[in-house]
Amino acid sequence: MGKRGNLIHTSGKYRRLISTTIWYTYHNLETGTPMASVQGMVDWKRKPINRDKHGGTRASLFIHFLVVMTNITFIGNVFNMVTYFRQTMHMDVGRSSATATNVIGVSCAFALVGGFFTDSYIIRFTGILFAGPIEFLGYVLLALQAHLPSIQPPVCEMTEQYSNCKQVRGYNAVVRYIGLYLVAFGEGCFRANLASLGGDQFDDNDPAELEQKSSFFNWYTFSVSLGGFLGVTLLVWIQGNRGWDLAFTLAAGLTLLGVIAVASGFSFYRNLIPIGSPLTRMLQVLVAAYRKRKLPLPEMNEEIYLEYSKENNVGEILFHTKGMAWLDTASLSDGKTGDWYICSVSQVEEIKIVLRMLPVFLSSMICYIPMTLVQTLSIQQGGTMNTKLGAIHVPPASLFVIPIVFQLVMLVIYDRVFVPFARRITGCPTGISHLQRIAVGLIAIILATMLGGVIEKKRKGVSEDHGLLDSGSPVPMSVMWLSLQFFATGIVDVIAFVGLLEFFNTEVSRGMKSLGTAMFYCNLGLASLMGSVLVDVVNEVTRHRGIGWLEGNNLNRDYLDRFYWFLTILGLVAFMNYLYWARRYTYRQHNRAATS
Repeated sequence: MGKRGNLIHTSGKYRRLISTTIWYTYHNLETGTPMASVQGMVDWKRKPINRDKHGGTRASLFIHFLVVMTNITFIGNVFNMVTYFRQTMHMDVGRSSATATNVIGVSCAFALVGGFFTDSYIIRFTGILFAGPIEFLGYVLLALQAHLPSIQPPVCEMTEQYSNCKQVRGYNAVVRYIGLYLVAFGEGCFRANLASLGGDQFDDNDPAELEQKSSFFNWYTFSVSLGGFLGVTLLVWIQGNRGWDLAFTLAAGLTLLGVIAVASGFSFYRNLIPIGSPLTRMLQVLVAAYRKRKLPLPEMNEEIYLEYSKENNVGEILFHTKGMAWLDTASLSDGKTGDWYICSVSQVEEIKIVLRMLPVFLSSMICYIPMTLVQTLSIQQGGTMNTKLGAIHVPPASLFVIPIVFQLVMLVIYDRVFVPFARRITGCPTGISHLQRIAVGLIAIILATMLGGVIEKKRKGVSEDHGLLDSGSPVPMSVMWLSLQFFATGIVDVIAFVGLLEFFNTEVSRGMKSLGTAMFYCNLGLASLMGSVLVDVVNEVTRHRGIGWLEGNNLNRDYLDRFYWFLTILGLVAFMNYLYWARRYTYRQHNRAATS
């Protein structure tokens, strides 16, 4: 096949370490002999790890703690930030919802940046330590703006002269955006690396650890939900009763505490050695395949590919698979050498995996567009309703407690009861396939938009019956009606969220686990950004007909119910598209067709 050149961009010491662990991995696959070390993993001293001392559930506990802390701050702030934007920054309904959605979306996009650097140049643990201070500074800046009137828009009475309130502009808006996007950048880096670092603590080649890895992702989501629960109770209460300045300050402190906790577990982690840019590796395959596009494939190609499957430069050994034969020429020699002329079989298979995942990525992203819109719009619905339960005042954002409590209970039941039961029936380590799990969650999104449309129609009817369309007074309809659509969104997070996270993290090669996790968050982020675009497009189209659905400041005069039904139709069409691609997907590890 010819020389491959310097395919692994690490020091000579790391190359020898990787080569040794790869040989032991291949020997383990051939003989079934258990290994004390794990392929490509080192401890904090850059020495090969011992599976009895490093990794496992113990190491993942530190990660779970930081996940709880970051989600107290991020969920507690972002999901109620529409209230802050409207009451303090005086932004209208569409702009405040779009800005909150953009923060979610941009944080997911930043996950790609963090994932790229930790897959390519630095270990994930270092990436987490780098992201912490950045997010901390973002919250400090937001706390200063919330505390100092000089960098806020002029104070006005929202209920009496709502339309005359001036939105935040100029320098004050710059301060807000810098703070928001510093938080988004730090959160994005956390998202790319926390789940990936946790996944690194378990060996995919060990059946027992593979089951533990699946359980880790369930408990990772449990930590997300627990943090969200504390955020929408404790942090939202502070926002409403003690002020946003104190809430942002607490968020900064909790972020710092979580990073310190993760840093204290440094001696327990299995750290994957970066092996160079996965984007460069994939580009090399495309260039090499194009240059040798006229080179004929060998007749006995399987035997030839098997011979060179032992060569690795993607963090693990990937054997040749059928399909996408136009890429296979990249691993065949035409007499020339160099990284851009000839690639390893593992390198070719790495890009095949990504290309197979793209239809699932795009179709599930479209399905997720209604999800973030339902979450932010529901808060605005709740702000116009009766938020009292007896003598207790319930902030609309605290309604997220309903789906979060449901998530906490259901995740435990799913992990401890359903998965072992389903595993005995299906033989699948995760109970059911990732794509089956995602499909169930996507159905719940459609249910949430349907419920949203029905409840909004009723809310507007009550408002009209009591002559409150333009009064600004709360509609005499309990905010607990929204618990129905929140319950449906809770099902989505229990089922689809975990399924998508585990799918993207498990399917990609070991050399791009952070990017795989980032693809998951980018999937959610793009859905959020597309949701913002969708709001603008719908407003623009309906404005020409004289009835802009979501462009006013008065929700009683808007047409949110129609928008919910539009989202329902979009969700149904997108779900059918997802089913088409999911049924044709072939899993990498088990080489079995996915069924939905």
